[in-house]
Amino acid sequence: MKFDAATLRYLDAELETPIETYRPDGTPRRTIIWVLVDGDDVFVRSWKGDRGYWFQSATEPDAKVALIVDGRTVPVVVHSAVDAQSIERCSKALRRKYPRNDSLEGMLRDEVLGTTLRLEPATAG
Repeated sequence: MKFDAATLRYLDAELETPIETYRPDGTPRRTIIWVLVDGDDVFVRSWKGDRGYWFQSATEPDAKVALIVDGRTVPVVVHSAVDAQSIERCSKALRRKYPRNDSLEGMLRDEVLGTTLRLEPATAG
């Protein structure tokens, strides 16, 4: 399943997007992340690597995860995207979207590449 065109445009234009995951006690946690659009695919990566709380929560089996898109909560399904092609697509999108950002190099470190994820909208019901 793919995101609709309006959602892709929004995610591509926004420099920071909240992701909602859940703490072990079930309370929601929102974290600001960078979201990358490449074609119809949406990628994210954890700046803190696998130590990032949102990443840990999002990659749990049966995790409940959502992006906040223009004030709407959009449930998503998380897929590991650690194949070489996905990692490179995400890295290129990072370089294109954040060329002069001081945090860019941190998102391209070898130790965080393994946290590259692809997001898809969750199906209703």
